[in-house]
Amino acid sequence: MDGRCGAVVLLKARPKFRTSGNLIITREIDVAKNQSSWFINKKSTTQKVVEEQVAALNIQVGNLCQFLPQDKVGEFAKLSKIELLEATEKSIGPPEMHRYHCELKNFREKEKQLETSCKEKTEYLEKMIQRNERYKQDVERFYERKRHLDLIEMLEAKRPWVEYENVRQEYEEVKLARDRVKEEVRKLKEGQIPMTRRIEEIERQRHILEARIKEKATDIKETSQKCKQKQDIIERKDKQIEELQQALTVKQNEEHDRQRRISNTRKMIEDLQNELKTSENCENLQPQIDAITNDLRRVQDEKALCEGEVIDKRGEKESLEKERKSVGDNIVRFDNLMNQKEDKLRQRYRDTYDAVLWLRSNRDKFKQRVCEPIMLTINMKDNKNAKYIENHISSNDLRAFVFESQEDMEVFLKEIRDNKKLRVNAVTAPKSSYADKAPSRSLNELKQYGFFSYLRELFDAPDPVMSFLCCHYHIHEVPVGTERTRERIERVIQETRLKQMYTAEEKYVVKTSFYSDKVISSNTSLKVAQFLTVTVDLEQRRHLEEQLKEINRKLQAVEAGLIALRERNRHLEHKDNELRQKKKELLESKTKKRQLEQKISSKLGSLKLMEQDTCNLEEEERKASTKIREINVQKAKLVTELTNFVKICTSLHIQKVDLILQNTTVISEKNKLESDYMAASSQLRVTEQHFIELDESRQRLLQKCKELMKRARQVCNLGAEQTVPQEYQTQVPTIPNGHNSSPPMAFQDLPNTLDEIDALLTEERSRASCFTGLNPTVVEEYTKREEEIEQLTEELKIKKVELDKYRENISQVKERWLNPLKELVEKINEKFSNFFSSMQCAGEVDLHTENEEDYDKYGIRIRVKFRSSTQLHELTPHHQSGGERSVSTMLYLMALQELNRCPFRVVDEINQGMDPINERRVFEMVVNTACKENTSQYFFITPKLLQNLPYSEKMTVLFVYNGPHMLEPNRWNLKAFQRRRRRITFTQPSQ
Repeated sequence: MDGRCGAVVLLKARPKFRTSGNLIITREIDVAKNQSSWFINKKSTTQKVVEEQVAALNIQVGNLCQFLPQDKVGEFAKLSKIELLEATEKSIGPPEMHRYHCELKNFREKEKQLETSCKEKTEYLEKMIQRNERYKQDVERFYERKRHLDLIEMLEAKRPWVEYENVRQEYEEVKLARDRVKEEVRKLKEGQIPMTRRIEEIERQRHILEARIKEKATDIKETSQKCKQKQDIIERKDKQIEELQQALTVKQNEEHDRQRRISNTRKMIEDLQNELKTSENCENLQPQIDAITNDLRRVQDEKALCEGEVIDKRGEKESLEKERKSVGDNIVRFDNLMNQKEDKLRQRYRDTYDAVLWLRSNRDKFKQRVCEPIMLTINMKDNKNAKYIENHISSNDLRAFVFESQEDMEVFLKEIRDNKKLRVNAVTAPKSSYADKAPSRSLNELKQYGFFSYLRELFDAPDPVMSFLCCHYHIHEVPVGTERTRERIERVIQETRLKQMYTAEEKYVVKTSFYSDKVISSNTSLKVAQFLTVTVDLEQRRHLEEQLKEINRKLQAVEAGLIALRERNRHLEHKDNELRQKKKELLESKTKKRQLEQKISSKLGSLKLMEQDTCNLEEEERKASTKIREINVQKAKLVTELTNFVKICTSLHIQKVDLILQNTTVISEKNKLESDYMAASSQLRVTEQHFIELDESRQRLLQKCKELMKRARQVCNLGAEQTVPQEYQTQVPTIPNGHNSSPPMAFQDLPNTLDEIDALLTEERSRASCFTGLNPTVVEEYTKREEEIEQLTEELKIKKVELDKYRENISQVKERWLNPLKELVEKINEKFSNFFSSMQCAGEVDLHTENEEDYDKYGIRIRVKFRSSTQLHELTPHHQSGGERSVSTMLYLMALQELNRCPFRVVDEINQGMDPINERRVFEMVVNTACKENTSQYFFITPKLLQNLPYSEKMTVLFVYNGPHMLEPNRWNLKAFQRRRRRITFTQPSQ
């Protein structure tokens, strides 16, 4: 078929157990109709039937244990233990093994569901039983409460009858008492008439006596007023005499005080004159004062000079402190930039960040230099160029630690990867430094194309890091250009023959075809820089630290100078104070005489004034005596007049007292009569009030009897005219208005008094109130719950029987699945271990699970060891390199060969990551294994092979040629090639 319109794919398979011949599957693809036609042994069929035939042959294209292309090697290493077990079961296990495994997982899932269901039902059943036990007690309490309520109802029915009987008896008693009180009122009213007449006669006598008493009282009042006036005049005269005596006493005291002050002043003048005579001659003190003044001026000058120096030192200190703060802020800014880089590392690669912290605390464990991750040690000269470095160096190497010693790297990886389980990368720097290696082409030659620098010149880094990057990434050979470079990129590629280069926003990679020497270039856009945008100038930071140390040294010197100046200033201050004190004492001595003379003159003036102010005491005493005698004569005349008025007042008082005694006798008789009358009236009022109260009580009790009778009939459901049946009658009491009634017979066993009934009611109500939270539906719910418990018990029995059945099935299927699986894994492990042993390495394969009952957690674990100094590690993308994973994958596939049921196995470019020694060993193992009898067909696809590899006659090697000199597809003629081959074969023997 023409390749441009369609294609035919033909697959021929020879099943192991098929006797009718080969199985030929054909697929015809029609491009125009965009459809495919399927044929089996040239008979048309459907794609589904083809898939069933392929499945019967155990061809599993999606199983990486059978079909492993080069781009799936990483995915094979990432297969979980569980996925690897399933792939291995499908690949080499018997058909029923994977089916048993799936059944076990399903059975286990069902078992878990049944266990959960049984557990939930058991817990629910227990809760229902417990709740019914609680409700059982509630039911009993409900009936007990009902008994109490019935008794309360009977007591409440009897209480009105007892209450009625009590009120009726009280009514009869009140009626009798009312009649007795009515007779007493009549008798008291008749006894009050004679008392009223006698009281009126005595009241007339009392009025006459009271009028005469008022007249005598008026005369007594007038006479008393006159006596009072005379007494007031006599008191005024006594007060005048007292004032004259006090004035004389004051003048005598003033004279005695003046004499005392004159004596004291004279004594003070004498003392001052003596002190003036004994004082020193002060004419020789002025030279001493002048000398001290000069010394004081000199000390003050020195003090001012010292204070000026202190101010200068303080200004210098403040200037240095400001400079120190500025330098410290710059250092903090540099540290913050470094912290930003570390924060980015911590956020993106936490394991690498933890490893950095461990390295900083344990540098003493390493013999040679160890550099932190490259992204931390690189310092861009211009952060705009960070994108070139990040796009050129892989992210794995950017976060890799750089070691100068292989031994140090192994110690580091053992501690970090094995012990701390951290995923980190590590590399070793070349033994001979590449850091200063010159580029093969001068930059001046490339400037004409727009190149301005090589990658190496864009940043600073420690020597081991720079050497590693020059060796592995050739940063000294990769130039960086501008937009101008991109505009003439074709010319640059043809003329410079550079393998890698950068323009402003793109990376170009140039390769030369191995077959045709044709130049092939590819370009990619540059990603935005993420890690290296923060620039820290380490040289400037070191310069700032040295500057800070110099500032601190100067500050210490200035502080020492300040301390010395302060001490000198204190000394001058002390000396200044001493000179001032001496000068003060000399000045005081000089002015003392002048002060004494002024005091003496002042005191003499005061003495003269006091001697002039004199007083004649004898003359004053004679004048006072004369005035006192005149006042006493007037006072004697007033006393005589006062005595006469007192006598008249006494006579009037005697007459008034006699009248008062007569009036008192009349009033006493009247009061006695009024008291008797009041007592009789009070008794009458009390008796009348008692009568009224008894009458009102009788009416109230009568009404109450009627109401109680009515209520008692209502309680017993009896009408107003209805008679009580004989069986309920006990007694027939008579009540007013002729009504007859009786309490029911059921009341005979109950108490007959209100107190007893109320006490029993209170007790029964208290007991009934204790039964709270009960309702009539409790019994119904209790019965329903009993039925539900019985139903749940039956369901739980059925579930347990079903669970036992599933467990029995699991036990049977597990035995049929697990034992063959263990044998199979043991065989794989034996082959796998032998392959690794032949390479002087170690490897194991085992069946791994954490819980035997979790069948979905079973898996195959591959553990390998490529170095004698390390331990066996599980095969993961983190612990092993790409080449190590390729070797492990290849050996595992080869270990499956002799146990294999699949018709063929395909591996694509598996040897690309291997070193030459391992590639040769693995190839020999593949040849020996694949060329045995009764093994699957093995397809090994690779773009290259080592020289002098061993080959077997059972192998077929196919070469696929491709290149610019190959024929076009439409010119391909297979028959012509076969004829040419036959001619070459025939002509070779004759040669």
